[in-house]
Amino acid sequence: MDNLTHSLAGAVLGQMGLKKKTGLAMPALIIGANLPDIDAACFFWLDGTQHLGFRRGITHGPIAMVLLPVILCALLIAYDAWQSKRGKRPENRLPIHRGWLLALAFIGTLSHPALDWLNNYGVRFLEPFSSQWFYGDTMFIIDLWIWLALGLGMFVSLRREKKQHIRWYRPALISGVAVLSYISVNMMITADAVSRTENEISQSVDRNQIKQIVASPVPFIFWHREILLGDPNNYYQASYSLFDKGRVLDDSQPIEISKHAPPILDLESLRKDNPDLDAFLFWSRMPYHGVISENGEQYGVVGDARFTDPRAAGRFRVKIKLEKDVQFVAK
Repeated sequence: MDNLTHSLAGAVLGQMGLKKKTGLAMPALIIGANLPDIDAACFFWLDGTQHLGFRRGITHGPIAMVLLPVILCALLIAYDAWQSKRGKRPENRLPIHRGWLLALAFIGTLSHPALDWLNNYGVRFLEPFSSQWFYGDTMFIIDLWIWLALGLGMFVSLRREKKQHIRWYRPALISGVAVLSYISVNMMITADAVSRTENEISQSVDRNQIKQIVASPVPFIFWHREILLGDPNNYYQASYSLFDKGRVLDDSQPIEISKHAPPILDLESLRKDNPDLDAFLFWSRMPYHGVISENGEQYGVVGDARFTDPRAAGRFRVKIKLEKDVQFVAK
């Protein structure tokens, strides 16, 4: 998910009452909730699409889930001691309880991959022990409804706390429960979208011929899903709505890189000498490709069916200059 969502999640956890357990509880929760995204530093040394093969991996895996909270806790304890030594420690800050501070650093950090799993981008929970991608297909990467629920819960809770209301934490607790319920509903919507699509397919073709069915959430309209199905270079796109009981596949359209049937490139051979393509194929869940001509030169273009929107496709696409002896494979 986006970093505002991660930050709000950590803040609401603190506002539920956890921030009263120890000094620097809120920084432990909020920083911890964003800490696995330190892998974004890879943009300083990786070019093109190579970041796709690095992000949401090692810093989201089990070793990082142990080390990052411990490092964060140690830094916060050192910061508190440094402020105390200089006489700059705020008087109203609670004493540091090391056990609670470490526990909250773990809670904040663990919330990050849990939220990242919800969208269809993917996360590698087991890296470096396994590079398997996991997908929740539940929420769009930026969800305004979650922003509103968590933001409102924080705002009302802080106002109540300022007025010394005895149950100041309750609005934050309610917003947290509401978001968990909202996520659960979206899980059921995705499951229904996939189930209806499978039922329709079974009436016309062998289900085994369809390698993948993905129900991708869309922005804002949480009861809709973009259905993607098929196998490499033969993907179809359809739409689903919870409130529309018509056939999902009636409006399905092929996803093509051009209007003509593209040649099938030997991507496995091409990726050996192309770090961008290698990283892209490692990350891609629904790869497809085609051949285009520009200024008398041939180029292979490799994309992912999940990201065909023109506003996003440029960041999720690899363009490869093809030599005259380029290899094709049989369809």
